[in-house]
Amino acid sequence: MLKGLIGKKIGMTQIFDEQGVAQPVTIIEAGPCFVTQVRTPEKDGYAAIQLGFGEVHPKRLTAGELGHLNARGLAPMKFLREFRSKETANVGDKVTVEAFSVGERVDVVGTSKGKGFAGGVKRYHFAGGKKTHGQSDRHRAPGSRSSGTTPGRVYKGSRGAGHMGTDRVTVQALKVVMIDPERNLIGVKGAVPGGKGGLVLIKEARKQ
Repeated sequence: MLKGLIGKKIGMTQIFDEQGVAQPVTIIEAGPCFVTQVRTPEKDGYAAIQLGFGEVHPKRLTAGELGHLNARGLAPMKFLREFRSKETANVGDKVTVEAFSVGERVDVVGTSKGKGFAGGVKRYHFAGGKKTHGQSDRHRAPGSRSSGTTPGRVYKGSRGAGHMGTDRVTVQALKVVMIDPERNLIGVKGAVPGGKGGLVLIKEARKQ
């Protein structure tokens, strides 16, 4: 069975374990997903399974997306994502939260919240300048960026102010603490990237 799901972050809550200790839990509405394509090494050069999630009105899709799904006799789906897997699957197979079990470890991939333009202190945790000796405007400044004559410029990739957030982030080895097949919900211990309603991918953990 494929160990992968596409879902939507619902939000965070807490549940209590057998000892009565509160655990921070993220609730994700995951699936049901449908296999929309199977890629093989012989035909495509690699093994993967494409899943679809979130039925929508056909007008919400492009002609290419709609044709891709119609050719396979599938309903229009908003999200299509590939999962690298050597598992066998057939187009149209249904994948639900029951693919995972409580106590299992999973990796969750999402898009971090966008913060817009941020300074170096917020973006990279720079220390800032000294708060004494008359430095009234250097408290959150980055300081020297380079030297004058050599190299006489700022190296590419140097940390500094700039756009922050909206990055693809993977949180590894989160523990599954709750599964509700009737409502297609899965709960993982800890936080996952993105805001409420954000798209997330749930995969089998690469590191246990």
